[in-house]
Amino acid sequence: MRFKALGDLARPAPREIRTANLPEKVIITDFARDKAFLVSELVQRVHNAAYEWYGFTLGERKNPGLIVDVGLPGNDANKENYTSTSPEGIAAYQETLPPGLIINGWLHSHGELEHRDFSLVDEVNQATVLDYVTSLLMIPVAQKEVIIEDLALLVMGEEEPLAEAPPPSLKEAQDAGQASPTPASVTLLTDVPVTRARLLETVYGGFCFAIVIGDEGWTQQEIHYKTRGILTGETRTSRRPADLTVVTSGKFLTSLDQEALELEVKERLRPVAYTLEKLERG
Repeated sequence: MRFKALGDLARPAPREIRTANLPEKVIITDFARDKAFLVSELVQRVHNAAYEWYGFTLGERKNPGLIVDVGLPGNDANKENYTSTSPEGIAAYQETLPPGLIINGWLHSHGELEHRDFSLVDEVNQATVLDYVTSLLMIPVAQKEVIIEDLALLVMGEEEPLAEAPPPSLKEAQDAGQASPTPASVTLLTDVPVTRARLLETVYGGFCFAIVIGDEGWTQQEIHYKTRGILTGETRTSRRPADLTVVTSGKFLTSLDQEALELEVKERLRPVAYTLEKLERG
C-alpha cells in the first residue's frame, strides 16, 4: 500500500461536538468602565502617586458574560510597577458580594507605565483568578470522543466467569512460561452484542476576563479559558486577545458613589515606600 504523504498515516482527530460557546469579546457597561478609570484618578489624588492597583470585574450570575461593575478589594501591596492577588483574597471578596453578583474577571492598572500590555507578573495573577472563577462558572461546552486503543466490548454475564477463578500469581505465571494477563483499559458491558462503540465525554468549560488600563485612558483586554473532560480529567487552558465593547447601562456614578469610592481607595490600597526593580515587562 502506498501513501502520498506521512499525513495519510496520521490518526484521525477525536470527534468533538460543540454544545455551547464561551464569550469571544469583552463586553462592559459604561458605568463599570468609568468606575475603573475613576479609581485610577483617586489613587493619584489620595496617595500622590500613580500606584498600580487591582480590582475584580463583576457580572450577574444569570449573565456572567457582561461586566456590570468593578469591585475594589483590599490590595495586598501596591507599588508603582507591581501588584499581586491571592486565592484567599479572591474568595474573601466574593463572600462580600450579593448572591446574584459574581467575580468574572480581573482588572488592574499599569498607572503611568509605558508597558501597554500584560506582563509576566500579570500572567501569574491571571492564572490565579482563572482557577477561582472557573470553579464557579464551568458549563458543558462540548461532547468529545475518547479514544481507547484497547476497548473491550462484552455482553453482560460474560465477565462473571472471568471473575470466578482467581488469576495466577506472577510467580505461577512465570513458572508456567505465561505472560501475566493484562486487562483492557476500559471494558464496556452491554445487554446485546456490540461490535463497535464510540465513547463521548462531556467537556466543561469556563472563562474569565483580563483587563489592564493606563492612566492615559488606554486599555488592553484578553479572555482566558479553561476546559476539563469529565471522564479523562484532561484540562486545557488558553487565552485570546479580545475587543472591548462598551454598552450603555443608564447608571451613573453619583457624588455619593464617588465619595464612597474615595474612601475605599484610602482604606483598601496599601502603597509601599520603596520601588522594586521594573517588573512590568513582557
